[in-house]
Amino acid sequence: MASNGVEEAFAVPSVLQAMLTMRSQDNDKKKVAVDYLQRFQKSKAAWPTTISILQNSTEAEAQLFAATTLKGKITYDLATQISETELPALRGEILSLLKKYAPGPKPVRVQLCVCLAILAIQMQTWKDVLPTVVSTLGNDVASHACILDFLRVLPEEVTEGRKITLSEEELVQRTSELLSDNAQQVVQLLINYAQSSPAAATNPQLFDCISSWLREVPVSVIVTSPLMAAVMHGISDEKSLLAAADCLGVICLETKDVDDNLETIQALLPRILELRPRIQALVEEEDTEGFKAITKVFASAGESWVLAIAREPQHFRPLVDCLLECCARDKDKDVLQYTFGFWYELKQYLTLEHYIEARMQLVEVFGQLVDILLTQLEYPASDSPTDLDLFDGDREQEEKFREFRHHMGDTLKDSCEVMGVSACLTKVHDAIKLWQEKYGSQATVTSVPHWQSLEAPLFAMRAMGRMVEKNDSAVLPQIFPLLVQIPVSNEKLRFAAIMVFGRYTEWTAAHPEFLEGQFQYIVSSFQTDSQEILRAAAQSFKYFCVDCKNLLGSQVVELQAFYDQILDKLPEPSKQEITEGVANVVGVQKTEDLYKLLKLYCDPMVARLMYKANHATDDKSKVDLADHINLLTHFAQQVVPYIPSGQENPVVKYWQEVFPVLSTILDNFITFVPICERVCRCWRFMVISYRTAITPLLGPLATKLAEGFAASKQGCFLWATSAVLREFSEDREHVDESITNDIYQFFEMQARSVLRIMSDLPPIDLPDVIEDFYRLLIDALLYYPTKLIPSELFTPIFQAAISALALEKQEPVSAALHYIRDLLTYGGPNPATSGDTLGAAGAQLRQIVQALLLAQGEALVKQTLAGMMITFPRDCFADGSGVLLGMFQILPAETARWVESTIQLLPAGTVTPVEANRLLVKIREKLQGNDSGNFRQIRVLLQDFTNTYRRRYIAPRDGLGQLEAARFHFSG
Repeated sequence: MASNGVEEAFAVPSVLQAMLTMRSQDNDKKKVAVDYLQRFQKSKAAWPTTISILQNSTEAEAQLFAATTLKGKITYDLATQISETELPALRGEILSLLKKYAPGPKPVRVQLCVCLAILAIQMQTWKDVLPTVVSTLGNDVASHACILDFLRVLPEEVTEGRKITLSEEELVQRTSELLSDNAQQVVQLLINYAQSSPAAATNPQLFDCISSWLREVPVSVIVTSPLMAAVMHGISDEKSLLAAADCLGVICLETKDVDDNLETIQALLPRILELRPRIQALVEEEDTEGFKAITKVFASAGESWVLAIAREPQHFRPLVDCLLECCARDKDKDVLQYTFGFWYELKQYLTLEHYIEARMQLVEVFGQLVDILLTQLEYPASDSPTDLDLFDGDREQEEKFREFRHHMGDTLKDSCEVMGVSACLTKVHDAIKLWQEKYGSQATVTSVPHWQSLEAPLFAMRAMGRMVEKNDSAVLPQIFPLLVQIPVSNEKLRFAAIMVFGRYTEWTAAHPEFLEGQFQYIVSSFQTDSQEILRAAAQSFKYFCVDCKNLLGSQVVELQAFYDQILDKLPEPSKQEITEGVANVVGVQKTEDLYKLLKLYCDPMVARLMYKANHATDDKSKVDLADHINLLTHFAQQVVPYIPSGQENPVVKYWQEVFPVLSTILDNFITFVPICERVCRCWRFMVISYRTAITPLLGPLATKLAEGFAASKQGCFLWATSAVLREFSEDREHVDESITNDIYQFFEMQARSVLRIMSDLPPIDLPDVIEDFYRLLIDALLYYPTKLIPSELFTPIFQAAISALALEKQEPVSAALHYIRDLLTYGGPNPATSGDTLGAAGAQLRQIVQALLLAQGEALVKQTLAGMMITFPRDCFADGSGVLLGMFQILPAETARWVESTIQLLPAGTVTPVEANRLLVKIREKLQGNDSGNFRQIRVLLQDFTNTYRRRYIAPRDGLGQLEAARFHFSG
């Protein structure tokens, strides 16, 4: 970023040496080189240096670096570092370099073409761009390649024109001059080139060029021109197949509005169908890339014309058959993925009542598709039926196959919606029966022959699980008796069966006669040593307990014995899952039994907890202790009986007994963050679950949260405090006013502690605390506005929020911005809290907020703009512009003045007076209108301005200068 003072010198040898350093293994030297090169790329000296490197260097890497740097300079620095009188000379330099690099290297040539295109967009006085480029480069073969590259990149760069500092009006005019006005000339140039020689007719660059200009040229012009024949011929040529196929795909996509392109589609359809014989030929030639390219063409045509297919299924059936053939011939599972989008889009239409006739005609297509998918889902075959390592140890390939199967599962769901679930499940049933008939009798305790053809329908059934209605009784009653007999000796089969059972638990809950066999299959699976089986069993066990909890009530005591026996052998995620499961079963038992059931289940866990606490001496054992606390939290979340107000809650009675144990653990491990977080999480869910019934625990809980935060400075205590604040707010029923007041005083005590810490330490040391504090404040503002806004803490909380905006971490900045946005609503007619509940106090609160903004608004605007231009993480931009929108709505004239003063603080040379003045003039224009929509247009103006600035400059290493956030101080 440019800074005031003497410009740093950047000699060519120094720049080249820094590039060489980037290859070294010395990270410290590399960091120095990166910083040096970044400063170089932002400097004015980069212009002559990069051009010198391009003119004189013979090193390809140096040439590419220089060309890339030049592209960045023209994109972001042209307006601020090059005067208008210097532009023709710069254009001449680039044209000269293009002629030099026309023969290659291609990456450098392409970057220079981009440079020239970006310059052409911004150099508005240059009206004869195409003739100049063509005449300058000449007519030899190398120049043709260069001209084609330039023609290809020009539409792409113009389309991305928002990153260039032209006004919208200027960009629209330049787009017309460069693209619309040249479209006919470009088409003729391409036709002339295609007809100039056999080599030109199959040059991949030609097809890339056509694809690029299809954004500007009506697709019908291309389809009816000699270029269409060139594209089809290119697909038959090995060296141009990929580029020509991509081009044909783009042509099809340009006809997506079928009603506007009916004649073009009718002309294209037979040309597309001519390619069908190529499917088999490319598969037989084992030309994987060619097979992919052809499949993409059919998929692009299918997705683009899917509405036409739904309207005229018979006419377009051959195209659908082409896609089916691609799926069927995909032995290596390379191309199937390209058809998934088509099947989904076709399903979307066929499931509408309007297209019921098309559905009846194409339902058999989806039947064939399911048959193909059941085959494609199979794991690779192996020589030995006991060999489960089917990818030769290549875990990445195996993971890729698993992910691919899940995508196939989505397409199976699409098929279910078209065919009906019963028809799909019937195919699964048939596949299982076929395996049983052929190989079932050969299965032994140690070996399952051809298990892949049994596992695939199981996976398919699992994928269809969510499509099945609870009352379905057509096929599933025939399938489940077969599944509980699945051989357990094969790990992958057992895993597949367990996952199927877990996916159909809602159906099983409605058909309890099938519960026992499945549940026993799951429970027995916990005896294995396989971690994968254990994880699958734990997950399915949880689903059974959640969905069939009322059916398992009679086994609640036996379940505890099983749970206690199995818990310690499970991996941590599985412990959490089976705990959530049994907690669900306990949660539906009779209220009078809950206290003793919690003691039955949780007392052994508390005993484990105390043992672990007494022996937790290293980080690993402390993390184990923290995870164990989470197990108790599941019971707090799931065991939530309805107890009439005024009656003792037996569950809260139990948690009162556990509370001292958790408090003692917290005290002993107050410096270990995971334990603090888990204890706070447990207490938070107690408050959320039992709401005002937690009142007997309120006093000691508030004390521990306050003491815990003071001792640890961890945000989790504020996170737990927010739950208390919500549940005991002023508008809650059955809450005594004195308790509400006490809770608010508790909140203020926590707030003072945070403000003192933020006064002592810079925000960069407190990101988590700041995040949790402002999330807490969002609740405080929502539930206690009449207490918080008039309080003496209101101003320092706001000042601290402004200082927090200097952070470069998303979560705390986002929380502070959300709080500020909510606060701004109280300065207008629509506060975040309903205006009806505020009554007469609403006007008073509005005055207080507006007075605060008049006093602190300049600092807020400055820091928000600085964040959007330099420091904010990208996901905070929308909230930042939302803050500025809110400010303009409340204090329009003042906010405009503060925006202007902030822009004046930007380092010299980083924004031209023309850019700054253009923004300010447009803001004033919008403010003069009475349309409320103008405020939103101002928001867009500021977003565009800050985005451009951010792309152009990096934050200076020596700080933000006058844009630096003021240090927050609190003396309360």
